Amino acid sequence: MIEVEVKFRIECGDSVEEKLKSLGFSYVESKVEEDLYFNSSTRDFRKSDEALRLRRDGSGVKLTYKGKKIDSETKTREEITVGVDDFESAKELLQKLGFYPVREVRKKRKIYEYGKIVACVDEVEGLGCFIELEIDLDSMYADRVEEAKRELMKIAEEIGVKKSITKSYLEMIEGL
Repeated sequence: MIEVEVKFRIECGDSVEEKLKSLGFSYVESKVEEDLYFNSSTRDFRKSDEALRLRRDGSGVKLTYKGKKIDSETKTREEITVGVDDFESAKELLQKLGFYPVREVRKKRKIYEYGKIVACVDEVEGLGCFIELEIDLDSMYADRVEEAKRELMKIAEEIGVKKSITKSYLEMIEGL
C-alpha cells in the first residue's frame, strides 16, 4: 500500500475540527496511540529514511514498516501493517531478531473521514498539535499519487493550513 500523507502544525483547539465538519468530514473516534519505534544494528533506519513501529491504541496492536518518502513535499511512502496479538510479545520478538527500541511517541488522536480521505487531529506529547490528511492507495494505483496529493492539498487550503511538514513525529522529537 502507498500512504499519501500531508501534515501541518495547528493551534490546539476545535477550530480545525469545525472546519473539517463544515467540509463534510464525519467524526469516527478518539483514541490514545502509543508508538514504540525500533532501529536495527544492521541497517540504520534514520539514514535509510525508513521506520519500524509497534503501535498500541486500545483497540489492538499493529506492527508497521514505513518505506522511504517518495517526494520532498509530502510524507508519501510505502506502508506495510500487520496486526499482532500482544504488544510485549511483539516487542520481545523484535528484540530477539536484533531490533532495538529507540523512542516512544504518545498522542491523543481524533479521526475524521470523508470518502477515501482520513483526517487525524493529533496532540503529540512534547510537540503540540497537528493535522494529518491521508489517502491510502493500493500499490496497483501508485500512478495516482500526484492526483491524491492535489486532493489533500486542496482540503488543506480549504481548512486554512499552510506549509506542510515532511518530518515524522519521531524525527521531530529526536530533533532530526
